[in-house]
Amino acid sequence: MKRFKEISIIGGIVFCLFVFIEVFLFLNTVPSDQKNEIIFSVPKGAPFRKIARKLKDEKLITSKLKFYILARLKGNLKKIKAGEYLLYSNMKPIDVLNLLVSGATYLYRATIPEGYNMYQIAQVYEAVGLVSQKEFLETCTQGLLLEELQISGPSCEGYLFPESYFFSKPVTAQTIIRTMVERFYQNYSSDIQYKAKKLKLTKRKVVILASIIEKETSVPHERKLISAVFHNRLKFNMKLQSDPTVIYGISNFSGNLTKSHLRIPTPYNTYTQKGLPFGPIANPGLESLEAAVDPAKVEYLYFVSKNDGTHFFSKTYREHVNAVNRYQKRRQP
Repeated sequence: MKRFKEISIIGGIVFCLFVFIEVFLFLNTVPSDQKNEIIFSVPKGAPFRKIARKLKDEKLITSKLKFYILARLKGNLKKIKAGEYLLYSNMKPIDVLNLLVSGATYLYRATIPEGYNMYQIAQVYEAVGLVSQKEFLETCTQGLLLEELQISGPSCEGYLFPESYFFSKPVTAQTIIRTMVERFYQNYSSDIQYKAKKLKLTKRKVVILASIIEKETSVPHERKLISAVFHNRLKFNMKLQSDPTVIYGISNFSGNLTKSHLRIPTPYNTYTQKGLPFGPIANPGLESLEAAVDPAKVEYLYFVSKNDGTHFFSKTYREHVNAVNRYQKRRQP
């Protein structure tokens, strides 16, 4: 009996040693010598055995049982967090486990250029695979959300600050929009607010004006000049006559702006109505927001494209007509 007990103890020790060696070897055994990227999804509430089976099926580990033992020894059986993870086919099992436990999920990058409107932004997020255009646009017009974000107007247009954002799945359109609007407020500095107050401009008017400036020029040094033209026109009760505002108000715009378009009476057509348009026509960046409240001290009332990305500015209508003849009419066949 005593000898049997000794044999059992020795057998147990040998077995434990065998398991330890196997797990140790497993720790340092990579499934592949090649480094292939794999986005691995852990469903919410998924049991560990199901996760291990999926890892084995996708060739990210070589043994479900050994991975289970490894996790049990580390006390991580119930610590894996749901989400998507960027794994590599040549990762060690211990690194795979540590990453799944860390919750460092894969981040999808969405780059929003300055001057994009909310429809274009919705397309970006759908292309990245985060949310659909429909969900994004519907959320942009939710009254309770707009009230919470202190946005006066029918949508978030103008307040979706343009830059690169990183989100992990799953994410809602509401989370994305809140993040973008929060970034807007971070950039809508006390200096901008102070200058806006001196000009008697509300936040909404600043955003509207900045959105027009953003669409009129991409040349940094011109932004304050463009701003000055619009400020001067508003002061003299002149129509802004901005093409981008007309385009924003046209459904299914083909890309070819005609004279008939300029006569369509939409809330955004600054050829048919005086003052600022009904709302922002795009989402301006920081430089355009700053230019909106800090116009150049010039008397320009007109500008025309020079067809090289820059503009020619004029004080009088006669100067403007001459510039149009010089830079625009010579292009016509």
